[in-house]
Amino acid sequence: MLSTRIGELAALGTACCWTISALSFETAGKRIGSLATNLIRMALATVFLTTLHAVRQGGLLPFDAGAHAWGWLGVSGLVGFTFGDLCLFKAFVYIGPRLASVVMCLAPPFAALFGWLFLGERLGALDLAAMSLIGCGVAAAIAARAPGAPNPLPGTDVSELSPDAPAASASGHRARGLLLAAGGALGQAGGLVLSKIGMGTFDPFAATQIRVIAGFGGFLIVALALRWGGRMKTALADRPAVRWATLGAIFGPFLGVGLSLIAVQRTSAGVAASLMAITPILILPVVVLLGRERFSVASLGGALLAVGGVALLFA
Repeated sequence: MLSTRIGELAALGTACCWTISALSFETAGKRIGSLATNLIRMALATVFLTTLHAVRQGGLLPFDAGAHAWGWLGVSGLVGFTFGDLCLFKAFVYIGPRLASVVMCLAPPFAALFGWLFLGERLGALDLAAMSLIGCGVAAAIAARAPGAPNPLPGTDVSELSPDAPAASASGHRARGLLLAAGGALGQAGGLVLSKIGMGTFDPFAATQIRVIAGFGGFLIVALALRWGGRMKTALADRPAVRWATLGAIFGPFLGVGLSLIAVQRTSAGVAASLMAITPILILPVVVLLGRERFSVASLGGALLAVGGVALLFA
């Protein structure tokens, strides 16, 4: 049975990798800011993936992918990494990471919709029910957390993108924050589906290399536009932050994203996105063990609901 569930297993592996990457990203981001952390981890991921390709294929870049794959995967990297992440970071400014993370639960239904529109993917009633359980469970677990508790998702120094931004609780900016968070969900879902269009049967890790190169280029353009040269020098001098960013690069854009492309290659985009969305559920027991947070009854119920959805997908 497991051999027929490679896509679903890869998606679960992605969620596990992103759990480690998220905690690493949070630690590094608190020291040097999220934009610097993203630049460092994307640069390192480019090096890791290029090295892997050289060892496996004997060349530095996957030129055998063809113009079609390079084009679609490049756009996927810009949409998923650059656009999606920047929208999410900006949403943190206006509505805070907890509510923004709840809105990000829209990514799986967006992925399912795009998969149906552009790839002709159809989901059965059981798949839809399982995806709904996962989405509701993740949203409930995040929303149920006590106000002021540490957020179990990657932190960000939002001032780096908008130094004069108002407090996240300002009611006049709530709608803008919700729209930006929805943009983050659209970026994540769109990146997955565009990857599937461009990748076809091509090697997922070579496809990841193309995506990461494009995403790194997008972040680099943003950093140059914000004149971040001086801040990057300071960030690179912070050795603990660079170590955490390196760990995040290994389990995030290297292993995690590679597994995510195996997932969308072997199962529908909506199912893959739903399984990847359980990352916050996997992070909760880690932060409890670290003494940073305690489970509430509601968050535990949400976690069990999401786990039930995962089990239903494998039924």
